[in-house]
Amino acid sequence: MKLPVTFETRMQRLLGENYSKFQQSLQQAPPVSIRVNRNKFQNTVKFPQVPWTDSGYYLAERPSFTLDPLLHAGAYYVQEASSMFLEQVLKQTINLDLPLHVLDLCGAPGGKSTHLASLISKDSLLVSNEVIKSRATILAENIAKWGTGNVLVTSNDPRDFGRLSEFFDVMVIDAPCSGEGMFRKDPQAVGEWSEENVVLCARRQQRILADTWEALKPGGILIYSTCTWNEAENEENMAWLAGQENAESIKLKFDDCLGIVRSELQGVEGYRFYPHAVQGEGFFLAVMRKAGEAEEENYSSGKKKKYKLQEAGKKEKALVQDWLQHPENLAWIQHNETIFTLPENLFEAADEVYQKLYVIYGGTQVAEVAGKKVKPLQQLALSQHLNKEAFNSIELNLEKAIRYLRKEDINLGSHGTDWVLLQYNSMPLGWAKQIGNRINNYYPKEWRIRMDLPALLPEKSVLE
Repeated sequence: MKLPVTFETRMQRLLGENYSKFQQSLQQAPPVSIRVNRNKFQNTVKFPQVPWTDSGYYLAERPSFTLDPLLHAGAYYVQEASSMFLEQVLKQTINLDLPLHVLDLCGAPGGKSTHLASLISKDSLLVSNEVIKSRATILAENIAKWGTGNVLVTSNDPRDFGRLSEFFDVMVIDAPCSGEGMFRKDPQAVGEWSEENVVLCARRQQRILADTWEALKPGGILIYSTCTWNEAENEENMAWLAGQENAESIKLKFDDCLGIVRSELQGVEGYRFYPHAVQGEGFFLAVMRKAGEAEEENYSSGKKKKYKLQEAGKKEKALVQDWLQHPENLAWIQHNETIFTLPENLFEAADEVYQKLYVIYGGTQVAEVAGKKVKPLQQLALSQHLNKEAFNSIELNLEKAIRYLRKEDINLGSHGTDWVLLQYNSMPLGWAKQIGNRINNYYPKEWRIRMDLPALLPEKSVLE
């Protein structure tokens, strides 16, 4: 791999005698890692563990993830190992048992958002944002598959978050960057790199930070990260923020044997992940605390408030409320013919987000109701809170599961006219409607597997 001369010169300065090891690491295949959804998959995982997370694992080689039904069921997420260090930051800087408001500003495709959703309490609200509409749709799909039910997916420009003044306890900004840490994984990134682009990225990152800072509560935590190594996009931006906004750098504790390199500039500490030193891709992270202390929230001020979210009708709710566990703890909301739920305690906060931002997906989408006709939605099948006892279910073998996920017709060898929950390894994949001895496949066409099937299908799932 031929690297830009100015990039090489800078990395030689940063790494000194370790530069040759760094250079060699770029010629090696990147490690493959996954993060398991412990709310769905509780079995023992046989792979080596990523050292800074309880649910991340390294695979010996890259399998055909697309042909694994458990990936589509939300049992795990394919994520780069370095970025899983987010878990350590949260555990060291905030009480995760508290009800929190968390923002993942640059959320697509969903790695950090699904990780955040696993770490925060069920009484917490995660707002996962992606400004690019096509990527926001992918983000919403991955959030639905993860199935926690306390996430709102938005598609807004960073400046729009100023409308939510002092709303978030934690903001995660994995900022768009020049991508130096992706050189090994994406050789095209090498050709697109330039010093001019580094400068442009650094300025854009400052605008993003300035636009969103108002949305962070006093005393709140900012977790800033990039997949690049230059100081302009990393330490210099954090030092700029500390000077502009009186933000305090937070220092993390970890064992030096992990290979993570500490950096420091003007009192701001950062953490660098190099591929020759850790089993992961290039990554930078810093943690800042906003000055001041947050006031206690009080949504029930006594004033009559006009809500954007509308409660589902009693008749409609009665048709579907047994489809989720603990329905009494949920707010049942109806928009046109669609019924969805959010945790009851999050209704007011969620409504404020709906009032001020463009929300494309929220909570758990349960059903479409038209009169007495009820259609369960795909997102319900993948919810961690689905009441499987409310439905007939059929277990599929691997081949039938893959064909179902391709939206092909499959023969279940049964009769009837009911909705059926299709599963693989007891994990729900989606819905089918029995019509005599055949089924109508209701897997979402935009989610279907499009790749051509190989002559030999995998023998089992990655997690089996």
